[in-house]
Amino acid sequence: MSRIKNTFNRLRKRNEPALIPYLMAGDPDLATTREIILALEKAGCDIIELGAPFSDPLADGPTIQKAALRSLQHHTSIKDVLGLVADVRTVSKIPLIIMTYYNLIFHYGEERFVHDAVAAGLDGIILPDLPPEEAGTLITAAKREGLDTIFLLAPTSTDERMKVVARASQGFIYYVSLTGVTGSTVGLQQSAIAGSLEKIRALTDKPVAVGFGIATPDQAAQVATWGADGVIVGSALVKVIEQHAASPDVADRAAEFVKSLKQGVLATRS
Repeated sequence: MSRIKNTFNRLRKRNEPALIPYLMAGDPDLATTREIILALEKAGCDIIELGAPFSDPLADGPTIQKAALRSLQHHTSIKDVLGLVADVRTVSKIPLIIMTYYNLIFHYGEERFVHDAVAAGLDGIILPDLPPEEAGTLITAAKREGLDTIFLLAPTSTDERMKVVARASQGFIYYVSLTGVTGSTVGLQQSAIAGSLEKIRALTDKPVAVGFGIATPDQAAQVATWGADGVIVGSALVKVIEQHAASPDVADRAAEFVKSLKQGVLATRS
């Protein structure tokens, strides 16, 4: 059983949603990213999502686009991110996921990437621009090696689309809370999110984590209350890191923010 599945199973027994922060690997640099990861784990997060920078991040808004650019200016590669994962794995067992774009995996080679990712200690991968219908060879290689492939659903997803993603996803299903990019400021809609979660749950017992547009402890608590198994926060954390990037306490500042998000999520437990 994967570390991701184990984490969700453990949290479900406590009626506790998972908190999943996202940060860009290599922003401001890889050494600081490592420090931040370990600080976030101590702050109480459950799974960490690492962005691997790409020059055309179509699912990401301005905040994460700028973080990717800063990382690319240091020439951060997908191989560097796997090296970071391996380094973190020497001192931590927290589940780690890479979110990036298929171009990087295609050029790396699917089977080689999956093998190297698992060897490094990676637990899952999210590729927003690779639909499950075109991911057959990657899914096969990932299942063989034990790497979770996580696919996305959105408010516009049809019932049939939900079935396809529910079958293909391993670890959890990523539900995008709004029609837009990361960091969007459109208000979260309870009826839309809760209704979609109910539909997905009618198809599968796999965990569903909700991301996009969640920026505060109150919003994290709301989404958890509406039935999410996990709450994903990205752009808001990336902004904290950007604001304090030159400070020696950037990891502590990031951890303080994540701790506040965790307290919001925990407040929903009953």
